[in-house]
Amino acid sequence: MEHKYSISGMSCNGCRSHVENALNNVEGVSNVRVNLEEGEAIILMEKAIPLNIFQEALKTAGGNYGIFLHGEGVTAGGRHENTSAKNERPEGIGTGVFYCPMHCEGEKTYSRQGDCPVCGMDLVEEVSLTQAEAAQYSCPMHPEIIRDEPGDCSICGMDLVPVKANTSAEEKKYRQLLKKFWIAVGFTLPVFFIAMSEMIPNNPLYSLLELKYWNWIQFSLSLPVVFYATWMFFERAYRSIKNRNLNMFTLIGIGAGVAWLFSVAGMLFPDVFPSQFKTEAGTVHVYFEAATVILTLVLLGQVLEARAHSKTNDAVKELLKIAPNSAVRIVNGREEVIAIDRINIGDLLRVKPGNKIPVDGIITEGESSVDESMITGEPIPVFKKEGDRVRSGTINGKRSFVVKAEKISSDTLLSQIIEMVNKASRSQAPIQKLADKISGYFVPVVVLISVITFIIWAIYGPEPTYVYALVNAIAVLIIACPCALGLATPMSVMVGVGKGAQSGVLIKNAEAIERMDKIDTLIIDKTGTITEGRPSVERVRTIGDSLSEGEILQRMVSLNLLSEHPLAEATVKYGKERKVTILEVTHFNSVTGKGVTGIITGERVAIGNERMMQEAGAVIPEILREEISREQQNGKTVSYISVDKLTVGYIVIGDKIKETGKAAIKKLQQKGVDVMMLTGDNHQTAKAVALELNLEHFKAEMLPQDKLKEVERLQNEGHKVAMAGDGINDAPALAKSDVGIAMGTGTDVAIESAAITLVKGDLNGIVKARNLSVKVMKNIKQNLFFALIYNTIGVPVAAGVLFPFFGILLSPMIAALAMSFSSVSVITNALRLRTININ
Repeated sequence: MEHKYSISGMSCNGCRSHVENALNNVEGVSNVRVNLEEGEAIILMEKAIPLNIFQEALKTAGGNYGIFLHGEGVTAGGRHENTSAKNERPEGIGTGVFYCPMHCEGEKTYSRQGDCPVCGMDLVEEVSLTQAEAAQYSCPMHPEIIRDEPGDCSICGMDLVPVKANTSAEEKKYRQLLKKFWIAVGFTLPVFFIAMSEMIPNNPLYSLLELKYWNWIQFSLSLPVVFYATWMFFERAYRSIKNRNLNMFTLIGIGAGVAWLFSVAGMLFPDVFPSQFKTEAGTVHVYFEAATVILTLVLLGQVLEARAHSKTNDAVKELLKIAPNSAVRIVNGREEVIAIDRINIGDLLRVKPGNKIPVDGIITEGESSVDESMITGEPIPVFKKEGDRVRSGTINGKRSFVVKAEKISSDTLLSQIIEMVNKASRSQAPIQKLADKISGYFVPVVVLISVITFIIWAIYGPEPTYVYALVNAIAVLIIACPCALGLATPMSVMVGVGKGAQSGVLIKNAEAIERMDKIDTLIIDKTGTITEGRPSVERVRTIGDSLSEGEILQRMVSLNLLSEHPLAEATVKYGKERKVTILEVTHFNSVTGKGVTGIITGERVAIGNERMMQEAGAVIPEILREEISREQQNGKTVSYISVDKLTVGYIVIGDKIKETGKAAIKKLQQKGVDVMMLTGDNHQTAKAVALELNLEHFKAEMLPQDKLKEVERLQNEGHKVAMAGDGINDAPALAKSDVGIAMGTGTDVAIESAAITLVKGDLNGIVKARNLSVKVMKNIKQNLFFALIYNTIGVPVAAGVLFPFFGILLSPMIAALAMSFSSVSVITNALRLRTININ
């Protein structure tokens, strides 16, 4: 027998292996498979084994692991659920569970907000996958009054207002950092102006107070910046050293911290410093402005990062908006409006015209056309009748029907798509920043050089040996301050993103730029990506000489004007563009699934498919059938027209290929990118489009999960995959791909799932995005060179290698100047990206 159990306490593959081995050792167990991501164990056993045997086995094996009957006592991801943990959950719209966006420790999660102990980045809150609850309304004067519908307060009579959702943890973090940033700016600017005033001849400030008093003012102003607004950076630097995971915060903490401490020591003990480290006024050069400016700039980066994290789960939130929050249930012939979470399997639900379908189920009464573009991506609504299945979140047309609930809540297809997007977004750890890789080697080397410098000067240096040793060791650390290193990547990214925006390419994050440079496979959706994404008339054809092309179009437009079908709307639009005169129509009738009929100028006109022609008694010539068959093989939809039982013509409707699509695909293929088309449309249509675009690879009738699996298959083969799409059905694959590219003309969900958005929905934008990524990555590497070259040259000079030969020591002031030149070089180089050509 095979049983499934829930496991708690696992955080890595080591935990999974430990649990698997412990359970395998239980007598009677044949095989154990443990899934870390789901927090589940599937145990194959010869006979039933009591749960307490497994619990004892895990207890004996050691570790804080728990095993439960599947679904009991464990939340998603295998975390043990307990009341105290729930009570401690931070207020917000998320789950109260946090993870590192860099996934430094795999799938490990945290119960409280903070920063990652490995990389120092702020932890991000998991988004709740629960569908939207019904809106509630409350009185602003009497909050205890809560109603499910708008109205007035039963106590004071005031209008009820919607209850606002709680702020997410990321949004709270962003607001907290933004507050600290403005405090830091308020205190840093005076420090900066005081320090820079030294460059003014006959400095007017010195007529007010002596330099040593201005130094004390700088010291006082720096205290809120160092010990409040940016103190977290020093905490992260300490943890990084303690955990031996050196990162950017290690450099920031050491560099800014030493600059500040050196300045304090210079004020308190000026006499112990050599004369070359003093000003004309006899005070030691202080670097409060260097410390505060660096810390404030880094805090600005953290504010921008927190803002990005608050938008991390927007794709899932957009999907949740698709799900209706209420439904109309039929009970004993009476209709009642209920919240979505009160629906039970087997309930009969009334879906009114224009409403979203609340569950997956079967139509038991009525018929209508349903917009399923969120699943298939195809623009033409599908006709549904009694016995047909419908999906949650799809939109009903202009008729009412009754559906029997088969799948509810998390079992619906929409919920599965939401889960796929969430999982794909979480499964892809961002590429480790190049600057962090450099700092991993740079920091310990600089610290080691600083220590060696101190030891050598303490042993061999002139008197006072320890002062020289300390000053030179500090000079080494100051010149290694990571101001320019921190700017190297963000400056290029910022300018590159701006350049992309000017060209209609919106880039969500820096990782997308880095990954786009390495893409070798591009997957594109058909509808809305290659094609316009809406039905349009391509041509009108006549049969015989009875009516001209214009007269046929006039009758088709006049009759279709009364129809609600999307193909009819395309015909009417085509006619209006050609300023067709509308004729009077009488005895109009819409025949579901076939077409429309009516009387125009005394003639009986029928428009529709072959079955409509049969019902109208019109014969379709064999020659015409062959012509129509060729159109259909090319993926076109054909609508016949008959007048008084005589077939007089037809209209061809298709989804037009975008003008720039073919040229853009050819450019990408020339750059070595393999372009593949995946579409929810039928095989014939897909084949016709692929032939026209010279695409070697294509797959048709692909559902969201099929597209996702195709992306995963290509990635497992070692390909770097970009996915371009515009619909909800593309969202899981967009999120899973190395770079997701959304058409700006598509759905909000696709745009939120993608890392790059093409504003005009133009495939040529993909060519621009690739060219931009190549040039930005090259610029970043140049910036890293400029960021390090001054430090690399300055570190040995600061260590005193020139002192025995030329008597030269590098003052910390010169070190700060080198840092400034380094930053100027980085900024100037990054600004060159404004002038590049990415077409």
